[in-house]
Amino acid sequence: RGRWLVALVGIAGASLFFGESVSTSQLLELARDTRAEAVINAKDFKALPEAAERMAKTARDLRLVFREENVRLSAAQIDERAAFAPALGTVLDALRELAGVLETQAGRSEGLEKCWQRSLDLVARIERWQKPDQPDRVRWAEVYTQALALNVTPLSVADIFRRQMEDNPRAWIFTSATLAVGGDFGHYCGELGLAGAETAQWGSPFNYGEQALLYAPENMPEPSAPTYAEAVARTAWPLIKACRGGVFVLCTSLRAMKRIHELIEDKLSAYDPDRPLLMQGQATRSELLERHRAAGNAVLVASQSFWEGVDVRGDALQLVIIDKLPFAPPDDPVLSARIEHMKREGRNAFMDYQLPHAVISMKQGAGRLIRDERDHGVLVVCDPRLIDKHYGKTIWRSLPPMRRTRSEAVAVQFLESLGG
Repeated sequence: RGRWLVALVGIAGASLFFGESVSTSQLLELARDTRAEAVINAKDFKALPEAAERMAKTARDLRLVFREENVRLSAAQIDERAAFAPALGTVLDALRELAGVLETQAGRSEGLEKCWQRSLDLVARIERWQKPDQPDRVRWAEVYTQALALNVTPLSVADIFRRQMEDNPRAWIFTSATLAVGGDFGHYCGELGLAGAETAQWGSPFNYGEQALLYAPENMPEPSAPTYAEAVARTAWPLIKACRGGVFVLCTSLRAMKRIHELIEDKLSAYDPDRPLLMQGQATRSELLERHRAAGNAVLVASQSFWEGVDVRGDALQLVIIDKLPFAPPDDPVLSARIEHMKREGRNAFMDYQLPHAVISMKQGAGRLIRDERDHGVLVVCDPRLIDKHYGKTIWRSLPPMRRTRSEAVAVQFLESLGG
């Protein structure tokens, strides 16, 4: 007891955990909570809710500096926005003012004390974000529809994680179905600093050869082709028609997700208007999953949020279609910084980082299909690079040992045999 620690640690999750973030959502939540506390515990001190509202306005104005949404920007791209630095400075001034006002009232309630501590923490986070880039970290921002997050992410977590383990001397066990790349744990161990770790791999309890079929369609255009989304929708349609259970269409970008959803909607509205068609963003993830399971034959078109951590069993999910191999976009600020960092170390960023990450993401997406011994279904990988490129073989070998085909007729027949 107390000597074992079982961990499910993803590399991307570890980078975020050991990084730091401050968002306009956090600022607005602080303003809201401060006003609520003021109503109850500082009614006689009007300066407090007024300071909270001023800070909230600066946070909303900071978000409005960016016209885009659902994008990631590097620090250099952010610096190109002339209005950003003054807007962030205004936020910091208003936040410091609020912290000062909160300090005078913190003794009146535990809630006001907590708001004061939160304000100090947010001031410190913004000040650290403003510091110039360090060699081992990257500053970047993510712009959402209604929020902006400023992030600092370590380029490598190996040393940080190793120190965490040294500070907690015990047996550490890392377990997941997606740690290995082609049976090799080297990438995972290297990224987390697990030098000398003992590794083992056990076969799946699922009979993939009987339960599932992997279909790699022929004659697909290159993923960079302008009409690639149309080709994915064309490939998906006969399979969706043949499938009487539920369907996931997993996309690698929000733009592709919206376009593929639009194309499927056109077909489905004419062929089977009563069949539910869902898209990520129409409701929360849990609400969409609940509706998908309840319908039994729904088609869900989604992006990154549904590639992992989603469990739909039985006939409610018989078909998973993946549009592209899940390589992170090359203009992603964190990936770009890591590539440059690895080049300086004389490493091959594609083979050492981008490909292993794509393999792990692909295994996570493919893992949505078969969740227990009674599940059956078809996994479709539309991207021709799975077959045509030499690195595709690494991904191909890492996928579950399903029966494999390049024939649409075989895939349709398999789906029709499942019922639903």
